Amino acid sequence: MAAELHSKENTLVMRKRLIGQSCRLFFSHDPIKILKARGQYLYDENGMEYLDCISNVHHVGHCHPDVTQAAASQMELLNTNTRFLHDNIVTYAARLSATLPDKICVFYFVNSGSEANDLALRLARQYTQNEDIMVLEHAYHGHLTSLIDISPYKFKKLGGQKEWVHVAPLPDTYRGMYREDHPDPAQAYADTVKSVIDQVQSKGRKIAAFFAESLPSVGGQIIFPHGYCPKVAEYIRDAGGVYVADEVQTGFGRVGSHFWAFQMQGKDFCPDIVTMGKPMGNGHPLACVATTEAIAEAFTGNGVEYFNTFGGNPVSCAVGLAVLDVIEKEDLRGNATRVGGHLKELLEKLQKKHSIIGEVRGVGLFLGFEMVKDKTERTPATLEAAHLVQKLKDERICVSTDGPWESVIKFKPPMCFSMEDAERVAKAIDQILKDGSFSEWSKDEIQQSFIEDHLINTS
Repeated sequence: MAAELHSKENTLVMRKRLIGQSCRLFFSHDPIKILKARGQYLYDENGMEYLDCISNVHHVGHCHPDVTQAAASQMELLNTNTRFLHDNIVTYAARLSATLPDKICVFYFVNSGSEANDLALRLARQYTQNEDIMVLEHAYHGHLTSLIDISPYKFKKLGGQKEWVHVAPLPDTYRGMYREDHPDPAQAYADTVKSVIDQVQSKGRKIAAFFAESLPSVGGQIIFPHGYCPKVAEYIRDAGGVYVADEVQTGFGRVGSHFWAFQMQGKDFCPDIVTMGKPMGNGHPLACVATTEAIAEAFTGNGVEYFNTFGGNPVSCAVGLAVLDVIEKEDLRGNATRVGGHLKELLEKLQKKHSIIGEVRGVGLFLGFEMVKDKTERTPATLEAAHLVQKLKDERICVSTDGPWESVIKFKPPMCFSMEDAERVAKAIDQILKDGSFSEWSKDEIQQSFIEDHLINTS
């Protein structure tokens, strides 16, 4: 029996009654009810089309026919517990292996990025026999209790920092302690990690792992200075820990130039553990932990079986294989480079034109621009950013904010985003800023819309 189609108003009433209120909607004060999606476009109950600049999960485009066909065909044939032998899981692992450094060659399939990071935590601790974890300021690694504990973005609002968690400065060359005029920000920020390690060791504690998104998203679409990660990995390994690269948001070619964002740090840099999720299944629950033989052997050596009932099931792996095929067939990495580069150029032109745009940053189709009240002081323009998001929604363009002050407008659209889409976005932003339409809303109205959309942060 098909689900009953309710009016938007009735759906909102039912959602408020039945769904936990901490589960927030985009544009909470006036949400969009989406009934259909194709490619980079969303369609509401009235058939109105919206350009999706948010859905990095739907990596190769919403409802891609190759992906949906792969899922349907395999679902019709078989979907079962992963402890039965099946070709799809090993075929998919081999395909993933070809994209990674040779050292990263053992795979554990799970259902979500949070599951992947939780398992990475277990692997690191089992291998090193240490407990403590180091992360970056504003980091977010998932919603499980274990990951809330290592996510400053969350734990600062909840139970606080555990004694075994240590936070290093985010290597942000726009707002951080070492900025774009520093002669060697990579080394300077890496040395801050070394300082934290020294503090940890002085207390008799030992580091198990350094966790970092290869390009921090919640932190504000940050691009690490080149050379930072290899130096951090050296310091962490010298301290007896391992380097975990969280690619849940940035993997599978989003940066364009490379398949994995950590590869931007140089061909010789290799993490010890790589976690992946979101774009793997194009909206289907599929995630993975990839690691070295030595770490995998240590995990096996604890004598406790690991199994994940449906992680890596035949349907999920069929979907994952289809996603890889589409990335190659449609040259989506090349598209990310071309279209992302064009959008970044358009945004940089707007930066010169509008003083409220402080910095444009990013690579491929992982982009953002920081809104500021004053370019010299770099004062975050938080409410103005929230207002711009609302005005863009009125133009049927969906974007969102991020960063410690929610002052960064971020772009992580489906990888089929086009040149025309980039032009449309830039033109709309220019028109909104040029018209001075911010004055159309009172400060109280902007404040209220911000509170409704950001009272409980989502990611």
